[in-house]
Amino acid sequence: MGGQYRIAVIPGDGIGPEVVKAALGVLEQIGVTYGHQFVTKTLLAGGCAIDTTGNPLPPETVAECRKSDAVLLGAVGGDQWDHLPGDQRPEQALLGLRGQLGLYANLRPALLYPELKEACPLKPEIIGDGLDLLVVRELTGGIYFGTRGRRHTESTGWEAFDTEVYSEAEVERIARMAFTIARQRRRKVTSVDKANILESSRLWRAVVSRVAADYPEVELNHLYVDNAAMQLVKDPRQFDVIVTSNMFGDILSDEASMVTGSIGMLPSASLGEGNFGLYEPVHGSAPDLAGQDRANPLATILSVAMMLRYSLALPREAAAIEQAVEQVLAEGYRTGDLMSPGKTLVGTEEMGKLVRSHI
Repeated sequence: MGGQYRIAVIPGDGIGPEVVKAALGVLEQIGVTYGHQFVTKTLLAGGCAIDTTGNPLPPETVAECRKSDAVLLGAVGGDQWDHLPGDQRPEQALLGLRGQLGLYANLRPALLYPELKEACPLKPEIIGDGLDLLVVRELTGGIYFGTRGRRHTESTGWEAFDTEVYSEAEVERIARMAFTIARQRRRKVTSVDKANILESSRLWRAVVSRVAADYPEVELNHLYVDNAAMQLVKDPRQFDVIVTSNMFGDILSDEASMVTGSIGMLPSASLGEGNFGLYEPVHGSAPDLAGQDRANPLATILSVAMMLRYSLALPREAAAIEQAVEQVLAEGYRTGDLMSPGKTLVGTEEMGKLVRSHI
């Protein structure tokens, strides 16, 4: 007998509604195949919420998310809202959701499927049999949430400042999540910081090193962020789990995504206490592709797989989606971002249907 689950759905802007529609079709098929009921409620956030309510994150959206077992998000933002002040732009919806829902850990897997080796920009001898690493990014602290502002001085004109602050408790909880996940993978954690310059990074390194003592079976090493960026290109197979701060994780996870061939393939999970989480593709709203049936929905579909695994405790169903994606790729179907000679070009809707047909 299957279960019933309540899912908050935020399609968002740009290609968000298209990729979310494809992913919900796959989720619906999981329900049919495995006897589950997924009750979804569509909510506003981002630019569409600004246009409708004047607020990038309406209070009712947060309230509904809190009532749900998990949240599925498409993408937010677009050129038409770039003129707005920073605190009124669509991206504030993401920061608001993370902060108000207590989502402190962002998991971004970077997996290179064997079928997509030709899409990887690195040499074959570098990628070998493939890549499989996970970036664990602290999500509710650091420079993105610190004090910021502008001030005017007579000598230099306007100055702007953003403050990086981390507490011992914030670093410890993200470190423990990284080590716990590493236990289930290849038992290696790389902590990335800038401890040669930043005081916040020196605290980060000290706390991570202390936490590591509770996980003796997991190997820990430290890298400065500039070296980590270089190593991701030079030898990405050396990494298993990377744990790092909010800003560094934002940058490094995008770099890791391109090492795997396309940002359109990468899902993510933002987790809080317990099983609650928000799931979204790593890519943005891509307004230049919106409404053209050209966007790659696989990152959003794989985000649904992460939701099934981490929030709903349905690992068999999660694996069914991941295997279906692999089968579709093995059969040679590609969206435009993955296209190569000899493959079959399909659109957003058709790719979703193909994955659904393999479940």
